[in-house]
Amino acid sequence: MSRILLEVCVDDAAGIVAAVAGGADRIELCAALSLGGLSPSAGLIALAAEGPLPAMAMIRPRAGDFCWSAPERKAMLIEIAAVRAAGLAGVVIGASLSDGRLDRDCLSELVAASEGLDVTLHRAIDLVPDIADAMALCAALGIKRVLSSGGAMRASDGIARLAAMAGHGISVMPGGGVSAGNAAEIAAQIPQIREIHASCSRPLPAPVDARMTAFGFQPEGARGTDAALVRGLRLALDQISARPLG
Repeated sequence: MSRILLEVCVDDAAGIVAAVAGGADRIELCAALSLGGLSPSAGLIALAAEGPLPAMAMIRPRAGDFCWSAPERKAMLIEIAAVRAAGLAGVVIGASLSDGRLDRDCLSELVAASEGLDVTLHRAIDLVPDIADAMALCAALGIKRVLSSGGAMRASDGIARLAAMAGHGISVMPGGGVSAGNAAEIAAQIPQIREIHASCSRPLPAPVDARMTAFGFQPEGARGTDAALVRGLRLALDQISARPLG
């Protein structure tokens, strides 16, 4: 089995450092991972561009659904241009219609703006009513990678759908609760998998100054990327890759 690539999502400078130290192969660069990831700041983009790992920048201007207004679409195009100018590897995009189907028109515009960049379709795919139609649209648009939990809260619970998605000639990257403890199970049941996405995060210590939480400056349950968890998942993936076929 070929080596499985590890992508770690991060939302701050410490996360970038931890992902590198733990042996990640690529980072997904975000703000506000507690909201599923929003577009990162210009400063964080610049830091990632200076780092040793390829970085995929989330393009998501707000929390909530993935049904974008005209001004939001304009903002996303500006963000893609900024990512290109900074020299990052690529972007993570998604767009939905009100019924959960992928928005062909919006995605076509975003993909065109991302020409020459690596493109991942994010977990908007987990909301679609017909996964075969969604994967066919991704193929038609030239999207080569899809991040998905298989429509479940955790990728380990969405195996059947992930396996069905993997048969469409597009790289399917499981994400959502992936850890060193379940990576082997996921890989064994979906042998086409060549990429894994994880947060590798732990709860952050409570602030010394309780006002940080009381004022909402650090939310309850805040988490941060942990280099040891990245390293543990990287080791688990290496052990999977080293197994003989058959």
